Amino acid sequence: MTDQVNDSPLGKETPYPESYDAALLCPIERAQGRKAVGIKVGDDLPFKGVDYWNAYEISWLNSKGKPCVGVLELVVPCDSDCIVESKSLKLYFNSLNQNRFESVAQLVSTIESDLEKVISKPVEVRLHSDVDNETSFAVSTLKGECVDHLDISVDDYEFDDTALALEPTATFVSETLISHLLRSNCPVTSQPDWASVLIRYKGNKIDRESLLKYLISYRTHNEFHEQCVERIFMDIKRQCGPTELTVYARYTRRGGIDINPFRSDFELPYPNARLLRQ
Repeated sequence: MTDQVNDSPLGKETPYPESYDAALLCPIERAQGRKAVGIKVGDDLPFKGVDYWNAYEISWLNSKGKPCVGVLELVVPCDSDCIVESKSLKLYFNSLNQNRFESVAQLVSTIESDLEKVISKPVEVRLHSDVDNETSFAVSTLKGECVDHLDISVDDYEFDDTALALEPTATFVSETLISHLLRSNCPVTSQPDWASVLIRYKGNKIDRESLLKYLISYRTHNEFHEQCVERIFMDIKRQCGPTELTVYARYTRRGGIDINPFRSDFELPYPNARLLRQ
């Protein structure tokens, strides 16, 4: 992964392209990040899911040269070999700004084709070109019990997977917990990445204070969005042993793009509904 990141535009001063260029897209293999969280190359993934990418700064020219704008949703399967490095995706989208397309369908088809060549899996692309339609991508909320009200003391912000613990009574439950306090950092630029995270599980009851401390311990941790979510999934599985588990994070946007990984071993992805901070 290190060589791939070094070859990418991330963390470097990069001129914005003035013409369409699919070669700007930079792939990052998932395998190295997964190795770091305990998923061996060649093994079946312990989860299914998708990454929702939402791009709010999409513009192109119609057949007459008139600028158009929209909001773009990308649905990337988590079993793809690669992800696209986020800055390279932004540069690619900017390369579309001065390019003419005969129709929205042609634009969507072009983006789908370019991305699929990079990640080696089908990508679902949805373009909202009617930006006056507030119902097409309205603000929503995560459904569950928020643990952020817990009156805990925190004096250490180093990542600690051992913070996770079960309640002593070991009551079997099915519940959905939410926190808006997840913060991690880009491993290249050290810029903060802010997120709300939903954890839905069935199993022995997780001690909520330990879960909140665990999530807060990501505050100085350096990893990409997808890897953080998969690490949370794997740590909860190892430390708490739920029979069913979903982890879903909604990150705030940076560079006009937000990334929202969903991982589960028992249910289908939730809708791509943006939150107030997004």
